[in-house]
Amino acid sequence: MSTTVSTPGADETCAYCGSPIFEHDPICVRDCEEDCGSPTYFCNYACLSVHVDENDLTAGDACEWSPGV
Repeated sequence: MSTTVSTPGADETCAYCGSPIFEHDPICVRDCEEDCGSPTYFCNYACLSVHVDENDLTAGDACEWSPGV
């Protein structure tokens, strides 16, 4: 598995809210389970968090903790 790292353009916008990412604290997310596609940019953790929640992206992806084990 290989990825290419590059700096986004100055006019790159947030995948969630559409704000210019460099006016905030940008985050780059890439899904490397399927061909390490193009990165998705979010202007901050709040937009990333809302995007994850609204798309139910954590369902089935996290380890389950069981206090009895």
